[in-house]
Amino acid sequence: MNIVIKRLSSELAEDYFDFFDNRAFSDDSPFYPCYCNAFNMSAERIRSEIIEQVDINGGGTEGWKRSLRKSAQNMVERGEISGYLAYDHGISVGWCNANDKESYYRFGEFSLDDLPLDEENGNASSTEKIKSVVCFEIAPEYRGKGLATALLRRVCEDALKDGYEYVEAYPAQKEKGEFDFTGPVRLYEKLGFTIREQRGEMLIMRKNL
Repeated sequence: MNIVIKRLSSELAEDYFDFFDNRAFSDDSPFYPCYCNAFNMSAERIRSEIIEQVDINGGGTEGWKRSLRKSAQNMVERGEISGYLAYDHGISVGWCNANDKESYYRFGEFSLDDLPLDEENGNASSTEKIKSVVCFEIAPEYRGKGLATALLRRVCEDALKDGYEYVEAYPAQKEKGEFDFTGPVRLYEKLGFTIREQRGEMLIMRKNL
């Protein structure tokens, strides 16, 4: 295994969608279809760009997928989605969504069927410069091989270079196995994160850079 990690850019859009279309959910994951864009969208934008477009795009699961994908394509092109792709011999096999905290409208687990209010979950300005990590997705055959650790380490390294004070993450208090897309607590503890706050089942963990 020869893992290379690259920061997402519009030039890597094809690799991004190749991963989500062909490998991310090849194990019948309950999160299919997903393109990791809803964290960065207000509830109103989700309704107008995704939910209201489902029937226009054919309805059902495929309608959802087309709506999500089209929205995500525009967001990747504009640089709204930020994060890192992990490659094995040139093939994208893993993803971590990491961005300035102020770019997100929500953290932790949520459902598009029952969106939390934007103002209660993020997108609020802060005097602290924080890089947030909101999601990991690893191709099934690459799980348990250290890709999430490598991705998180790269996030922290670049955040320090980019002048951030902290890296923050939002895992569930109870681990949920291979579909734990926010990342398990032990992953963050291994890289020096500590628990700062608990909100229901969500923990806010932070690493001081």
